[in-house]
Amino acid sequence: MLLTRFPLPRIARACVLAVAALGSTVQAQPATSDTLRLSLGEAVSIAMRQSDEIGIAAAQTDIAEAQFGVARSSALPQLRFTSSYLKVYQSARGQAVGSVFNQPNTYTGNLNLTQTIFQGGRLISATRAADDIRQATRYDEREQRAQLTLVVQRAYLQVLFTDRIAQLQDQNLALASERLTQVEQFERAGRLARYDVLRARVERSNIEPQTIQARNDRELALVDLKRILNLPIEQPVSLVTRIDSASAAGLLAALQDTSVVADRASIRSAELNVAARRLGVSVARADFFPTLSVFFQTGYQAFPLTGLPTANGSLANDFCTIGTPTATRCQNGGWFSDRQAGVNVSMPVFDGFRVRSNVELAQAQTRLAELQLRQQREAVSVDVARARAELRRSSAVFAARQQNSAEADEAFRLATLRFSRGLSTQLEVSDSQLALLTARSTEARATYDLFLASADLARALGRPIPFSPATATLPASR
Repeated sequence: MLLTRFPLPRIARACVLAVAALGSTVQAQPATSDTLRLSLGEAVSIAMRQSDEIGIAAAQTDIAEAQFGVARSSALPQLRFTSSYLKVYQSARGQAVGSVFNQPNTYTGNLNLTQTIFQGGRLISATRAADDIRQATRYDEREQRAQLTLVVQRAYLQVLFTDRIAQLQDQNLALASERLTQVEQFERAGRLARYDVLRARVERSNIEPQTIQARNDRELALVDLKRILNLPIEQPVSLVTRIDSASAAGLLAALQDTSVVADRASIRSAELNVAARRLGVSVARADFFPTLSVFFQTGYQAFPLTGLPTANGSLANDFCTIGTPTATRCQNGGWFSDRQAGVNVSMPVFDGFRVRSNVELAQAQTRLAELQLRQQREAVSVDVARARAELRRSSAVFAARQQNSAEADEAFRLATLRFSRGLSTQLEVSDSQLALLTARSTEARATYDLFLASADLARALGRPIPFSPATATLPASR
């Protein structure tokens, strides 16, 4: 009936318009963002590029570089070009002495070359101090990068750990569900009582909140990692680095030597700050000495009566006004050379004790820098001792947990087999399942703790922080 009411061409046009509208609607829909596959090394690289702390440290390094350039420039020759124009409407000297001084227009152009010869050691000391500060800021940036690397690794491994716990809780819930089904079958077969079924149901129900909490912990850990990396919260992320027992144990070989001396960037920075402060005392004392500098100036001056100077300066009677005696010589308004050289010596006589106060201030800042260096060395020593102790603890726990997890798995399988044959109770199976969950959880915690302890010790010693070479796709992606 529709075909009889509407002509065929009109229907065809309507179909074409509908298909076009559908195509435009499909194109207008935003495409879902791709999942970001993120390894541990890539996470650290992203943090280095986007971290505000690293940006601040880099900016401080740039400031120190600029300050070093400023300090070094004072020791180099200074060449300046100056130019001026002077228009005189009335000249007292020209009226009182003679018209020769009454020049209405004056043009000047000069090059001034100045070089400081002696300034009491200020220039050299200031340049060396600025160089020490520049090196110190570079070490500060290096220390900040090491700290950030450890923070990213800790957040990354926390996601892996919570994901592993969520997997274990899911397996635990699945085992409890399977056992509930088995108990219900035994009850229907008359082998177990109603009490055993209720006990299995209660046990499974008690596991469900733990499973939900584990999944929530995984989500929160992933959100915290995105926050550290400045990634959008809605960005899907898939972590591809896996820390297993073999990769964690391989990190111990390079860190077992307890005779390694800490080479921390923070200590190097504090030492350079002390050196810069000591040079600051020399800079302050330089004001007690005279300053010697030499200069050379070359340029041109022109005194045209009207207009701009257009030729070289010359003196002749032809340039004088009519009626001027022939012995008089006048200038043509062109450029006359002007060169001079000299030596400047300045010596402070009395400045209200400003120099002495500056020296005392510089000495006080030096003592403060030395005390801060001592504190930094003590802090690094404590940090290294703490990191070594944590590595020993995590190594011992890691060695104990490896065998324990395998034994707990075997005990659970035997308890399950005994229960299926009626040789053990449901309580024994529950206990062995709980023991298996605890063993696997502690094994995962021991593995990640060992890796973090190794990375923390490497940071405390000032060595490159290791990364795990093992990679695999993990389900920790949201």
